[in-house]
Amino acid sequence: MKIFNYRLIIFVLSIIFGVVFSIPSLLQTDTGKKIALGLDLQGGLHMLLGVNTQEAVTSKIKTIATTVKYFSDDEELLIDGLSIESDAVVFTLLDKDEMPKMDEMLNQIKGLVISKDDLKYTLKLTTEDIAKTKDLAVVQAVETIRNRLDQFGLSEPSVLRQGDTDIVVELPGIKTAQDEKAARELISKPANLELMAVDEERADQVYTMTSSQAASYGNIILEDTKNSNIKYLVKEIPVLTGSQVIDAQVAFDQSNQAIINFTLNSTGARIFGDFTAKSVGKRLAVVLDGKVYSAPNIRERIGGGSGQISGGFTVAEAGNVAIALRSGALPATVTLLEKRSVGPSLGADSIKSASIALIAGFALVFLFMIFYYRGAGVIANVALIANVFIIIAVMAMFGATLTLPGMAGIVLTIGMAVDANVIITERIRELLSEGASVAKAIEDGYSNAIRAILDSNITTLLVAVILYAYGTGPIKGFAITISIGILASMLTAILGTHGMYEALSSKINRDKNLRKWFGVN
Repeated sequence: MKIFNYRLIIFVLSIIFGVVFSIPSLLQTDTGKKIALGLDLQGGLHMLLGVNTQEAVTSKIKTIATTVKYFSDDEELLIDGLSIESDAVVFTLLDKDEMPKMDEMLNQIKGLVISKDDLKYTLKLTTEDIAKTKDLAVVQAVETIRNRLDQFGLSEPSVLRQGDTDIVVELPGIKTAQDEKAARELISKPANLELMAVDEERADQVYTMTSSQAASYGNIILEDTKNSNIKYLVKEIPVLTGSQVIDAQVAFDQSNQAIINFTLNSTGARIFGDFTAKSVGKRLAVVLDGKVYSAPNIRERIGGGSGQISGGFTVAEAGNVAIALRSGALPATVTLLEKRSVGPSLGADSIKSASIALIAGFALVFLFMIFYYRGAGVIANVALIANVFIIIAVMAMFGATLTLPGMAGIVLTIGMAVDANVIITERIRELLSEGASVAKAIEDGYSNAIRAILDSNITTLLVAVILYAYGTGPIKGFAITISIGILASMLTAILGTHGMYEALSSKINRDKNLRKWFGVN
């Protein structure tokens, strides 16, 4: 037999791959892809958030009202009393001849129940659309929070939905109270940007007017963000919302104060341009999360679809608001239901305990294989070492997160990898005891063992896939580790050891010492 064969070459290349790509993770070098440690291994912050899904329904109703207002202005349709009452948009069309045009536009909005009493319209969402809006609010909240945390620079955040309205957020590496506060503010900040027209006719009455009186005119009263004693009377239906924002960046004004420049999409730019052209001399309030940051006078039509928010931001505050605007406003507010901090010392204890279990299990298996199977045990151990390196390398290549269950998966993988070698070696020993030649015993041993190995590994792999599909964070980590370990063990235990036996078969034949090589007389 030739010393070099295709099985051995593939095995050697896989060992080189495993060692090279494992070094950054094992030595924690500054360069190269490394495995990230999960919350339970390096400490961090665990939060359970609740999403107020009813707010998403209210927000959608408000968006419909904005659409009706813009369409009416654009088509010069005369409407009166446009307002929101009990999750319904109510308005009256003043010209009966314009009903077909209004009906055509409203019929294009899906999920609407349209009621008409002569010229008075009442628009409500269907029961199915309300349920869909609530579900979508949680899905969007998960994506928005994940995008914000990614842009904030946190390492491997985990954001997962739990139940109908809750979200679980895990932030590994959060170690200080300052980091925790910044992360919590970024997550919970609605970042709901609205551009709202100031009611100039009644602006002077804002300090004597009640909220119910303001609502009767289709207005709401908002406070200034810097001084709660300053109030603004603005139209309830916004001119634009943050959904039209496509970019937001921190900048500085002439006095070197941090401001936020935002850019609108094409639709938003057109609405903004049309509104400012018709509202020269009036004020437009820039509202963020229900607070007025500024209310500048419109001196001329503003084209280009850009604007700015100024309000005495610090650089850090402006940066967080810009991130929130870029990643999108939360469709509904989120409430902190539960918070749990995992200290770095507890994570270090977890790593120490898991490492002891891993090393102890590895050492016991290693010694047993050499003691019982002699040379075959050494070959199996080489494959076992290669298996561990390959697992670490593949996880590092894909940027996987290693959790405590994941480390348990590595320990379990060691046992599974050895199990395959035990089955193969026992088949070879049986054939040698029956008088078969070494070469035939090796070939037939692999042929007889391969079916049992494949059956057990494939069934375990299927279970791992199901765990990954339906499990949460730690369970997914376990499933990933097991899956990689199974595939690696099939490469090392079946292909790798077979290649080594082929390379050593001539030497085994010359020695004629089966006890030395296989532990059998």
